[in-house]
Amino acid sequence: MDTAQRGMGLGWPDAQELIRRSLREAATRKDALIACGVGTDHLGDQAYSLEEITSAYLEQLEFVEGEGGRVILMASRALARSARSPDDYLSTYRKVLSQARGKVIIHWLGEMFDPALAGYWGSADHMEAMDTCLQMIADNADKIDGIKISLLSKEKEILMRRRLPLGVRMYTGDDFNYAELIAGDEQGHSDALLGIFDAIAPAASQALASLKRGADNEFFDVLEPTVALSRHIFNAPTRFYKTGVVFLAYLNGLQDHFTMVGGQEGTRSTLHFSELFRLADKANVLTDPDIATGRMKAFLAVRGVH
Repeated sequence: MDTAQRGMGLGWPDAQELIRRSLREAATRKDALIACGVGTDHLGDQAYSLEEITSAYLEQLEFVEGEGGRVILMASRALARSARSPDDYLSTYRKVLSQARGKVIIHWLGEMFDPALAGYWGSADHMEAMDTCLQMIADNADKIDGIKISLLSKEKEILMRRRLPLGVRMYTGDDFNYAELIAGDEQGHSDALLGIFDAIAPAASQALASLKRGADNEFFDVLEPTVALSRHIFNAPTRFYKTGVVFLAYLNGLQDHFTMVGGQEGTRSTLHFSELFRLADKANVLTDPDIATGRMKAFLAVRGVH
């Protein structure tokens, strides 16, 4: 999931390699589909002109589409830093989207995930920002598959979902309330593009299959126990959620170490990891409890807990 706040240690050259390898692997599998992040994270931490920001977006757009990937157009720190009005966002997105070959997914990442994105769309008020974002979507609807919003507010997501143009999807980024948002209501539902689905993939797959065949009770029975785990992994400071996702991958034997880019394995406490282990067991997402228990004991021993 290279859409997870790139620019926090994983540079653009490494992201290019990740994208290239992932797309090549996907090409060997039937019906595999990958959307890749397109942003401006290779720019520095200063103000830029809108032309420079647009060019940075287009550089990544050309690479991803050139490799055969679908596009998630990520929020830009450079744009948040440099824009002076909502119109700056509208003009930048219009120029970038006009160059896209296929439909893209827009990602509105809230400041709880990345403080540098506060005031995105030209306002610190999420409702005012939503108006600008919806205008951008309406102006470019023929180039937009959907939008993922990561504001951790089911009320805001539902409100925006009901205002989207016909044919534009809402992809939930709400790792606190995803079960009810995916199940939906009489006026629609959200599709899933969630970081937590990396950590709970088998349960998520089973739950979605249940929903597809109309077994709503089974959907909630499987997915609801994972919500407490997700809320723990994504609790404040939310931007460190990747630590929990990677730790769970380590417990499940998907990697042989717990070392992260930028030393982010050190951003959560021993108590946080202990509670994560308990909640993962309760949610039935430890694929081999014996391996997970052995690794948890080894991890705690390194931290002086016996």
